[in-house]
Amino acid sequence: MRDNAEVSTDDASEIHFGDRMSDSENLMWIIEHDPQLRSTITMLTLLDGTPDRHRVQHRIERATRRIPRLRQRVVANAHSIAPPRWEVDPSFTLSYHLRYMGLGGEGTLSELIEIAEPIAMQSFDRARPLWEFTMVEGLAGGRSALIIKVHHSITDGVGGVQLMLETFSLEADADDGEMPAAPQARSVGQPERAADALRYEAERQRGYAKDGWTLLRQFRDDPLGTSRMTADVAASAARTLRPTLSPLSPLWSERSLNNRLDTYSLSVAQMRAAGATVDAKLNDIFVTGVCRAVYLYHERAGEGVDVLRMGMAISTRTESTNGGAGNQFTPARIEVPVAIEDPIEHIHAIRALVLENREEPALELTSQIAGVLTKLPKSILTNMLGMMLRGVDFLTSNVPGISVPAYLVGVPVTAQYPFGPVSGAALNVTLLSYCDQAFLGINADVASIDDTEAFKECLDEGFAPLLSLA
Repeated sequence: MRDNAEVSTDDASEIHFGDRMSDSENLMWIIEHDPQLRSTITMLTLLDGTPDRHRVQHRIERATRRIPRLRQRVVANAHSIAPPRWEVDPSFTLSYHLRYMGLGGEGTLSELIEIAEPIAMQSFDRARPLWEFTMVEGLAGGRSALIIKVHHSITDGVGGVQLMLETFSLEADADDGEMPAAPQARSVGQPERAADALRYEAERQRGYAKDGWTLLRQFRDDPLGTSRMTADVAASAARTLRPTLSPLSPLWSERSLNNRLDTYSLSVAQMRAAGATVDAKLNDIFVTGVCRAVYLYHERAGEGVDVLRMGMAISTRTESTNGGAGNQFTPARIEVPVAIEDPIEHIHAIRALVLENREEPALELTSQIAGVLTKLPKSILTNMLGMMLRGVDFLTSNVPGISVPAYLVGVPVTAQYPFGPVSGAALNVTLLSYCDQAFLGINADVASIDDTEAFKECLDEGFAPLLSLA
């Protein structure tokens, strides 16, 4: 049973005034009471020109009317037994979410990143829809950039790419499109909210009961096989939730609220060709390259490491669910070897570990586990997950983007750099493919990594032997 499904009932008095957060999204929402665990996604889109402001406003206004999440805010009831709801913001104002500014200076990428850093670090107004677009004009050569910032509870990386297709177009002369009617907010009283939460929770418990009866029938028909399966799932859940009180890195032990952003790029064709020579995928080349860079960064500092703890988002999207907003992923923590000298051996070791974690039986219980955790007192939950997340050394994420040119109201997109949240780790390196380039966004906690230029040199050195396989 999907934990964010609408309650189905034959009661004619059923209310419907918005979608409900999934338990996984609610988990991300709750733990943000610790500001180091904020779940903010930022993307820096570079444009080969400066688009017309009126057309940009029309395009994004249209997107907010076609994508419900962009007009919805999170509304929770005190002591509610069900997750919060996504409800239309009655005070929605586009000018709050779409902003303009001039870059000044020489209009360089480094100056643009300095503008993006405080935007990425600032928390959202939790009383409004959880996104902000900042159009930056005045880059060198008449270029501009769009800083896109969304909360992770709105969508994951794959869903974010699909959402962006409502903002960007795949044709230079695409029509801006007709303006749909704006969604209307509904006034809802506390009694209605309480009744709706009770119906939702009752439906969910019926789903759990149905799953329980199914398991009992399976045990009746195959007691040995069912017992083994149950034991495997329990062991997998224990591995997934095991405590990690401190990171493995002796160099990256401190955490702060200050982050530094930086950019890096690679050739998609070269990464795929390198992978094809050793029966690996682009993601295997990406993760292995980051692991080698992390090792080299430690080696430069005189700290030898063999194994570090990597966090990775494993997508649970399927062909039938691969659409729209929302989150369809589960987090994994993997202890990865970083000091393997032979590049082919290193790729195969990383690939085997990633595939092994993709097959964890507990992945199918992600929503149920999240549902149990969200019932814990907020302070206990935040402290417990905070300890687990700060025990992660670095994060990687690979988001498949679009392979054809995109435009913002006729102005070509030249690059898209994604910056995933560090969420308690020291470093997040996220890859977003666009056309023939793999754009990497580096988000580093300055308490552990204060020199991203040195880390980029390590990326050069780490990826070189992998790409040479091509």
